[in-house]
Amino acid sequence: MAAQNSRDAGKAIDPFYHTGVADLLVLYYSSGGSLRRMADLVAEGIERVPGAQARLRTVSRLLRNDPSIPESGAPYAELGDLEECAGLALGSPTRFGNMAAPMKYFWDGTGLLWQRGALAGKPACVFTSTGALHGGQESTLLSMMLPLLHHGMLIVGLPYTQPELNATRTGGTPYGASHFAGVADDQAITDAERALCIAQGRRLAEIALKLCRA
Repeated sequence: MAAQNSRDAGKAIDPFYHTGVADLLVLYYSSGGSLRRMADLVAEGIERVPGAQARLRTVSRLLRNDPSIPESGAPYAELGDLEECAGLALGSPTRFGNMAAPMKYFWDGTGLLWQRGALAGKPACVFTSTGALHGGQESTLLSMMLPLLHHGMLIVGLPYTQPELNATRTGGTPYGASHFAGVADDQAITDAERALCIAQGRRLAEIALKLCRA
């Protein structure tokens, strides 16, 4: 018994084991507001699934005068948020076909979690927005998957059973939800984009719950 307790002492506590609720982390960076609105919709989809709840977190802009606590909106993410979550929805605007530097900086600091395999086997999905319709949505989504795959996470996409994937004339891909925000970040999220964000959150939550209960 003592040996068993010793082995268990080094393991992360599974919140689902104690609460029966899967905590899904919605981690995003938003510079103009579009990603924040998308994150809220993904979180809405998560919380439409009984037994799942969303935890919204963001990252610092990496500016010298950035406050240690955000003035409004979601708190800054900590490594513990990743370790405790049952699944992850990761969102960032595109920067030259890649995730924005503040989000990349956060992931570059997750080496200790990678060494311990803390995220291995957890489901994850990605979402993005761009200023131009062909401004790198798909390349950004695919590149955002790379650190998640290195962590051993299970990538969850959007299947074409979602009719909005064929109907959309703006954002929306099988790799993840997306939004055409316009150069001034002033384009409203369309009905199709909204439906795909919610569907992505719901699908992530459903898969996370299946894995938690397995």
